[in-house]
Amino acid sequence: MKKGILILSFTGLLFSGCEKKYERPDQYNVDLFQNERGANKAYVMNKEESFEASTLVLGTSDLALTDSSKGRGKSFFIYKIKSGEVLKTTRDSVVNFPLRFISNQKLQFKKENNDSVYVYLETLKGYKMIGEELNIKYQWLKAAPIYKFENQQK
Repeated sequence: MKKGILILSFTGLLFSGCEKKYERPDQYNVDLFQNERGANKAYVMNKEESFEASTLVLGTSDLALTDSSKGRGKSFFIYKIKSGEVLKTTRDSVVNFPLRFISNQKLQFKKENNDSVYVYLETLKGYKMIGEELNIKYQWLKAAPIYKFENQQK
């Protein structure tokens, strides 16, 4: 009986004594990327930068989301402009309305009091099959935000 208790206590001591945990000392707790934590914000262009970088700039109040694709691959959104004012083109070309363009992000614009917005577009890069099928030639300028359009002709 004593031999059984001795064997049980010895095996219990053996199993509990063999477990070794590594405890990291606090003196090695150093944040190597402390300065880079807040630096990962997306760059947003101002009006002048957006205007200069764009191929086509329009002012419109008639902007609507017509289609979107989420799921496999990159998500994209197709917008349609029914009418608007051409503010800049790189070529002296005629812009035919309605005009469709692709954006890789959902544009957050508000339809309050028929407010007009600037639409900053560049020539279509990628999306070749969609562009050919839907006759889309432009895409949203990536770092451009949405600004309200102040019509200066009064």
